[in-house]
Amino acid sequence: MTWQKKGVIFNTNNQFDWMVSHACTPTVHILNEDVFRIFFSPRNEKGQSMVAYVDVAADNPKNILDISSRPIMSLGKRGTFDDGGIMPCNIAQNDGKLYLYYVGWNPSVSVAYRNAIGLAVSENDGETFERLFDGAIVDRNMNEPYFTASPAVMKEGDIWHMWYSSSTGFVEALGKIEPVYIIKYAQSTDGIHWRRDNVTCIKPKDKFEANARPTVIKEDGIYKMWYCYRGSVDFRDGPQAYRIGYAESEDAINWTRKDDEAGISYSKTGWDSTMQTYPNVIKHKGKKYLFYNGNGFGATGFGYAIEK
Repeated sequence: MTWQKKGVIFNTNNQFDWMVSHACTPTVHILNEDVFRIFFSPRNEKGQSMVAYVDVAADNPKNILDISSRPIMSLGKRGTFDDGGIMPCNIAQNDGKLYLYYVGWNPSVSVAYRNAIGLAVSENDGETFERLFDGAIVDRNMNEPYFTASPAVMKEGDIWHMWYSSSTGFVEALGKIEPVYIIKYAQSTDGIHWRRDNVTCIKPKDKFEANARPTVIKEDGIYKMWYCYRGSVDFRDGPQAYRIGYAESEDAINWTRKDDEAGISYSKTGWDSTMQTYPNVIKHKGKKYLFYNGNGFGATGFGYAIEK
């Protein structure tokens, strides 16, 4: 398929002291037929990622109807996995509640940071969220010793699927220590406790490629995943910066990579000319929407494209 780019929706620019820069990981909840609530992650004056939302018109997402005036979640308690930052990644509905799967950040010493996956719940359509636990629900373990991040979750009947990033280690490039990660699969019966069989979904092109932020829909019995991938050398708006890839699966576990069918590429100039990353795909009224970040990991805001 092919996407028709529609441009930037929102860019953070010192609206509040907790909303100073960036607008990362747009994560869409269909509030009603006419309104999308887009959760995203701005950075505060300390550079910590928070969680906010904008409400936009579904028929024209550039039409912003409302913006949260305060963070919808607080940072974690000191010493917990998300005391240094929070990034929304996926919204799932369950028993009339919204489940927000998110990434928690900790600054580290030997490397820059570590991540883990948390869960918070809202009973007011995402006005606020409360953690179910102070701890992570998917963290490093004996098979995944580095970190976990960027979950996508889908509930199908009694089965919950999760596709998430799992770090395979760190490499030194241009004098910096950089993380590498792949996309793995987990399964649950309640959306909280996850069985992880160490299954890799997307095979990297080489050992230095990093794959992250999957987003999955199901059409005609086929699971369709968009995700982002980058190299490990000069990827901050350089030649190996994030691009959006695509894959398909018949069973949610085994995937065929088809990046040439992602349907989107860098613009010649402008906000997404050197990076396209952190995709989120939804279907609404029979049409697909792709929300994503551009240059600078969200420094230029988030925008969208629609199915041609």
